[in-house]
Amino acid sequence: MEYFYFEQEPSLCRASFAITHLGQLQSSENSLWLDANSFYQQPTYQEAALGELIAKRELRAVNRAHPRWRELCQQQKPQPPFTVNLLACGDVGSTLLIGLKLLAQNTIRKIGIYDINPALCQRWEFELNQICAPSAELTSPVVSIITKDQLFDCDIFVFCATAGVPALNDKSDVRLAQYQNNAAIIKEYALLAREKHFQGLFAVVSDPVDLLCQTVLLESNKDPNGNFDGLGLFPEQIEGYGLGVMHARARYYAAKDPTLASYLDEGRAYGPHGQGLIIANSVANYNDEKSKRLTELALTANIKAREYGFKPYVAPALSSGALSLLATLRGEWHYSSTYLGGIFMGARNRRCSAGLEIEALPLSQQLKQRIEETTEILKSLNNSIIGLSSDTGR
Repeated sequence: MEYFYFEQEPSLCRASFAITHLGQLQSSENSLWLDANSFYQQPTYQEAALGELIAKRELRAVNRAHPRWRELCQQQKPQPPFTVNLLACGDVGSTLLIGLKLLAQNTIRKIGIYDINPALCQRWEFELNQICAPSAELTSPVVSIITKDQLFDCDIFVFCATAGVPALNDKSDVRLAQYQNNAAIIKEYALLAREKHFQGLFAVVSDPVDLLCQTVLLESNKDPNGNFDGLGLFPEQIEGYGLGVMHARARYYAAKDPTLASYLDEGRAYGPHGQGLIIANSVANYNDEKSKRLTELALTANIKAREYGFKPYVAPALSSGALSLLATLRGEWHYSSTYLGGIFMGARNRRCSAGLEIEALPLSQQLKQRIEETTEILKSLNNSIIGLSSDTGR
């Protein structure tokens, strides 16, 4: 592994990442890095010499302005089988747990579970460890009950806790409605991750994932006076799992409507799991009207499920949760929110030997403009987070 060192305000960018384009060597990290057209096309001779390393994903960028930058030069990509610890075995947590148990095979060795209700842990440990395939060759992870103090003895910590889900007749954006109460819960675990010097991935599944990721980053990196000190989680250690189900919902509707079918092969999802979401019908042949129609269908799918009389947690727990988490562990492309230029932006990404790689494709001007608008929405919401934290003493 080779390293490229840069210096940028630590709170505004990732501390390290996989360099995937020569243009990243001379520009500051921002959401326009999702557009391959935004990178300059005339690298210097010295930069061009790095092209082979970039192609092999063997060049890692490290921010020397971060107080712990030396640690990043010693990190090694963890290898399977992994240990996953899950907080909260409610509707989402238990469904996600079932998905991991059935689909993990040799990827996960052990799943630890913790809930403030011990009976839930006892129930799921008892039932899930009685799931066995007819063939002894098909293995699945062991589910074990752990204590709160053991939650961060793992490769991935999965946060599924919630203070409650709005009633079925609530027509508002239920994701945003859950922020304040869920932020109070997640702060406790952000501080615990800091205390434990957690080196793994902090995966946020509870809503609103993008805003809660920002809260984890801020709270885990505060000194006793409330100032950023960089001694908590690195930005790239935090990932929000909500965009996977938006992609899945877009595919559901695209498969039913021939005019939207381009999404199945050419489409992409960007942005948050809620306000600001972008479903692009096609990257190669972007159509704004079709894209906005698909976006609205994906955004309101949860309300549609509520109209049937049910809380929509199965598809999110599996598409955004279990399947996306397994893709993360396997180094495969998946949808999630990662830190990019000071915000948690949802996009297709994967983890390779050099670090986190976020997909960059040539984007149309219209799609690029929508991403810029979403960036401003997320920045505005982040400012609200900081205000809420100050007002409530969190």
